[in-house]
Amino acid sequence: MSNGEQAAGTQNGQSALDGEIGILARRKIEAAVIAPIYQEMCDRLGEDQAQAILDSAIRKAAIDTGAAFAAKTPGGTNLRTFQELQALWTRDDALVIEVTKATDTEFNYNVHRCRYAETYREMGLGKIGHLLSCNRDGVFCTGYDPRITLERTQTIMGGASHCNFRYTLQVQPRNDPGTGSGT
Repeated sequence: MSNGEQAAGTQNGQSALDGEIGILARRKIEAAVIAPIYQEMCDRLGEDQAQAILDSAIRKAAIDTGAAFAAKTPGGTNLRTFQELQALWTRDDALVIEVTKATDTEFNYNVHRCRYAETYREMGLGKIGHLLSCNRDGVFCTGYDPRITLERTQTIMGGASHCNFRYTLQVQPRNDPGTGSGT
């Protein structure tokens, strides 16, 4: 690959990130808006119903967000372009991660510090933090590229010592966009 091709590849890979704020900053803004709405839903409908509505709405939004990022990805999506997006999730020291595998078909990492969890707890939203962030992960990748699946068995938000993300690029796209959240 020539230097020009490498530069074009870098430039093309970055275009999906252009103009995007870090996800932690975005989640803080969203949580500040969602908190009073969630409280009102709890007061009127009860906590279980309020959480079910919030979960459904956020999952749908995550799929749409993934599709929007896919539309901005020159040359189409794959697991490598998905890996490049992680810069938005780690921006502002939002996550301390240890990548254990990064290939064309597997992207595995562990999160050892999660400022998303810390932020939600500080905002008094720790009880729904998994709905505000964690549950998005498995369905965001569906919107981005239906061939990408997530297996995660634990999260810091859920009380574990670390989160274990295991993304795989499947040969065939999965059928159910609601799977893979693993909270």
